[in-house]
Order: sequence, then C-alpha cells, then structure tokens
Amino acid sequence: MGLFGTDGVRGLANRDLTAELALDLSVAAAHVLADAGEFAGHRPRAIVGHDTRASGEFLEAAVVAGLASAGIDVILVGALPTPAIAYLVSSLEADLGVMLSASHNPMPDNGIKFFARGGQKLDDSLEVAIENRMREPWQRPIGKDVGRVVVDPSATDLFVAHLLSTLESDSSLSGLKVVVDCANGAASVVGPEALRRAGAEVIAIHAAPNGLNINEGCGSTHLDDLRVAVVEHGADAGIAFDGDADRCLAIDALGNDVDGDHILGILAISMAAAGTLTHNTVVSTVMANLGFNQAMDAAGIIVISTAVGDRYVLESMREHGYILGGEQSGHVVMSDFGTTGDGVLTALHLLARVSSSGKSLAELAGVVTKLPQVLINVGGVDRAGVESNTKVAAELKSLELDLAGRGRILLRSSGTEPVVRVMVEAESQVTAQRVAEQLARVIMAELSL
Repeated sequence: MGLFGTDGVRGLANRDLTAELALDLSVAAAHVLADAGEFAGHRPRAIVGHDTRASGEFLEAAVVAGLASAGIDVILVGALPTPAIAYLVSSLEADLGVMLSASHNPMPDNGIKFFARGGQKLDDSLEVAIENRMREPWQRPIGKDVGRVVVDPSATDLFVAHLLSTLESDSSLSGLKVVVDCANGAASVVGPEALRRAGAEVIAIHAAPNGLNINEGCGSTHLDDLRVAVVEHGADAGIAFDGDADRCLAIDALGNDVDGDHILGILAISMAAAGTLTHNTVVSTVMANLGFNQAMDAAGIIVISTAVGDRYVLESMREHGYILGGEQSGHVVMSDFGTTGDGVLTALHLLARVSSSGKSLAELAGVVTKLPQVLINVGGVDRAGVESNTKVAAELKSLELDLAGRGRILLRSSGTEPVVRVMVEAESQVTAQRVAEQLARVIMAELSL
C-alpha cells in the first residue's frame, strides 16, 4: 500500500490521515511491535505523545482506541518532542511508542511515527509488516484483557532530567543569554526549561501553542523572528526548533545562520579533540555542503555520506558503531544519549561547547567555510518522475558539464510531499542561483501535476 514515507505515515489530517486509518494502523502496529496475542507472560505497554496540532487531539483518540482494543496498555505523555517519546519507550521499557506529528510541515498536516522496543525507529521490514497486518483478521481481547489508559504527568520532568544528565558534570551555560524559538510546537515547555536548568538566561519566543500556530512563520524553517530577537536582546545565540523538536538550527550573536553542517562540525571537532569520537568518524548526508567535508578533512575526521534522511544516518551509525551523525537541516544524532535526532539535546551540547571554549558561536562555526548553495523546492510536481524524465536528465547533464567540477547538483524527491528539491553548489552565489533556477524551470515544465 505504500503508506509509510521516509518518516512514518504523513498527510493532510482528516483527509489523507483519517481517524479510521490511525486506528487501523495502531491495531496493526500493536500486533507487529508488541506481539499482541503472544505476550509471553507480560502485558504490553505503549507510550503515546503528540505535538501541538489541533488534529492531534482526534488522532490521539483514534490511536489510543486502536492500541487498547488490541490489548495494549497506553501511557499518555501529552505534548512532547519526538525524541522524548523514543527515550520514554526505552527508559520505561515499553513495547512500542507512537508520536503524532508532521514535524516542520504546515499545521493542517499530521503524521504517525512508530517506535519499536528500545525507542528505535522502524526499519523497512517492520513497516511492511504493519501494512500487511492491516489486511489480516485478528482476535479481539475482551474483559480484563483490553488495554487500560493512564496519563503520566511526570514524563516532561523525566525527559528534561535525562537531557541534563548528558552534560559533563562541570558543564554550565551560566553567563549565556539565549533566545529560543519553540515553533509553537512540542518543545514549547521542554526547550526553555532544559536550557534554564542548565544555567542559561533564556528568552523564549513562539512558545504559546494554540493548536493552530505550530510552525507558522516561526521555528527552524522561518528564522527571521529569531534573528531579530537575538540582535535586539544582545543574546549570545539563538536556537530554533521545528514542530516536533527532533532538530534545531542556530543564530549567532551577529544574526548569522548556523545550520546543521556548522553544528555537526563543531560537535565533531570537539569530540575528536576529547578523544570521544568513535572511529574518528562523523556521518552526514549527500546534502552536506562541500565546505563541511573540507573542514572535517582538515581536522583529520572521516566523513561517511548517506542518502538524505535521518533514518539513513541512523542506519549507518548503528551498523558501524558511530556515535555522531546528522543533516544540514539540523537533525543531529548523538547515539550515546538517544536513538534519534534531538533538537534540545543538540542545543544543550552546542551551547556547552560555546561556554567551555570561551569562544563565540560565530568563531566556532567559522571552522566550516561553506560554498554558496541554493536549494529550490519545486512544488506541485510528480516527484516519482524526476529520475525517468529524459528532458530533465538531459538538462541535468548539460548543467553539470557547465559547472565542470567547480560545483555540484543534487536532485531529491520529497518522501512526503509532491516536491522535488534542487540543490546546487558553485563557486559563486550567482552561478548557483542561475543553475538551480534553470533546472527548476525544466522540472516544473516537465513534471507539473
């Protein structure tokens, strides 16, 4: 059926992602992830959380109904970041977790992300198994065997305590003034609280979710408000989360962007200097700026490149035992402390590096000198046709010849939207913009829906 994209099941809430689908998916996930009906002497449990979208309310009800009807006890933890759900599944020894979120997507969208035991994201085989299980009959439990539902008010404190425990005992953010843009999302409480308890002076913006304003002109996809606030308050740094806070971006004191490449580079160099970077290797993706790779090479750090998507970064890290990886978009995985990208965790460790080094964020970010890069999202197109269209292929080849080794072009189809992403790096911004726009025009002309 192809329900699962690159990060769970996502779509327009109540049209693509309906209550009926959420219920059916949850029943199937219960059977696959918790071995419902074969409990081996224990009663299975699930952790269920959500971001701040209004649609999360009815979708949560549907998910809970599905899980409980399949014999799963449900622990509701409320609005928390995606990595919090992964952590709680592991720490509370639950059998599965469910996060309702469409991350950085607009408010009308929503999504369902499942976590297996240990807080692990699902591999392809488990996703296929869940889809297949939706078509199979099942034995419904009755009486005392139906699942029970409880609310855990301690979940937020548990997660914040975990985040703070990952810092060195002598680490403190005391003396740092930080503006935090919470995207009116899942980190609206956890983000500011964790940074304050770590010692920072925190000014929180876009931290008043009302169900409708998540990601609206704010957060990691809209940095302008944060940039203005950092300069106005004379802050040392700004931190921007996305809707479910599994990633973060930053702004330095001068108002300059500090993206995932910069953040990953800062952390990698710091860990390598401390001797804690396993195999002296960091995992990134093909979207990383060439300047990042050059900076890591200069520091003697090996870079492993994967396909775009934090799941692919995670797969490489697990397979080879690497402990640091991430994406330019701000997903950073520190596997010693979590099983998925974690924006608040990343912010804490980035700011701890600023504090301990005595350098400004701008100085630290300066280790990565980036080539001009242009990214154009071509919307309303047949994303599946980008690899097979002959005119797109011919234009791509021609433009690559024009760059003649002085840059690169990367095309990538979105895993969740009718969008093709055109990324161009070149020696000048003008060249990168020209090449990207030219290719984007051909894609729109050839693949428009």
